[in-house]
Amino acid sequence: MTAGAPPGPVFRTALTELTGVRHPIVQTGMGWVAGPRLVSASAAAGALGVLASATMTTDRLRSAIREVKSRTDRPFGVNLRADAEDAGERVRIIVEEGVQVASFALAPSRELIAELKDAGVVVIPSVGARRHAEKVAAWGADAVVVQGGEGGGHTGAVATTVLLPQVVDAVGIPVIAAGGFHDGRGLAAALAYGAAGIAMGTRFLLTSDSTVPAAVKARYLAAGVGDVTVTTAVDGLPHRMLRSELVAGLEAAGRPAALLRAVRHAAAFRKVSGLGWSRMVRDGLAMKHGRDLSWSQVLLAANTPMMLKSAMVDGDPRGGVMAAGQVAGVIDDLPSCAELVDRIVTDARRTLDGLRPA
Repeated sequence: MTAGAPPGPVFRTALTELTGVRHPIVQTGMGWVAGPRLVSASAAAGALGVLASATMTTDRLRSAIREVKSRTDRPFGVNLRADAEDAGERVRIIVEEGVQVASFALAPSRELIAELKDAGVVVIPSVGARRHAEKVAAWGADAVVVQGGEGGGHTGAVATTVLLPQVVDAVGIPVIAAGGFHDGRGLAAALAYGAAGIAMGTRFLLTSDSTVPAAVKARYLAAGVGDVTVTTAVDGLPHRMLRSELVAGLEAAGRPAALLRAVRHAAAFRKVSGLGWSRMVRDGLAMKHGRDLSWSQVLLAANTPMMLKSAMVDGDPRGGVMAAGQVAGVIDDLPSCAELVDRIVTDARRTLDGLRPA
């Protein structure tokens, strides 16, 4: 457990009040990356660490939650796929294990939000459009993460600097800004826009507490801003990642080869996740309905978990894909989570103090 009394927060915002974290910073739930070690380090540093559950079995999710709790007594969250058939079971695990926050990559249903809130769990969906923020706010979400197009992974086309103020003006719940953040100046800017804090994925991936293999981290650190691209070749949806030989090959291969690869990856993910074919088909139906996808896009989506695993777990930057925000091009070090959070908060305060008249 965390020893000693933690220092008080430098910034008190609606996010720190809502979740009980010391600093208005969220470490996002990145598949294969946001495991117990990174989440507990982020939480202990005073940020809101979020455990990624989509690539875990339900048994593994429960044990991962318990592992985080054995490492720190600070608040943390779990990220869920709202369209997964076993979302209800995962919600029950969160409630039973006393997790403080549930986050979602897709908008959860009104009923799922109500179930979590009735159990005292804070609900924070992630969205990429104002209308989606308005919808989850009307359904009772406690806060919302808004990711602009600079963000890594699946992303939209609207920049954070345009999307964030739109959403802040449209909803009456705390808004957490994501996409393009990595330092204290970004936190200061987000607060100036009216956000209650910032959420970061790539910046936390590139810490010494992250379990991503060294060879893959080196690829991120060597990248420039121009080395981060958006492609639909991996799973049929816009996906921001590092340029690589594999991505170039996928883009050149065409749809038939991609579909064949997706079938192989679906079979591999079935073994890793413990899901049966019927469950995977049902999840595919839910995904198709929730995102209005074609069947070929649903099948291509099977590429994502295993191609990310190849890089983020197996350490093969040539055989896997590396989801990345554009900030990967300006990050050049691997601090601990504690060092990173302290640096961001200190620099944000210095930045804001420097704006005051002498």
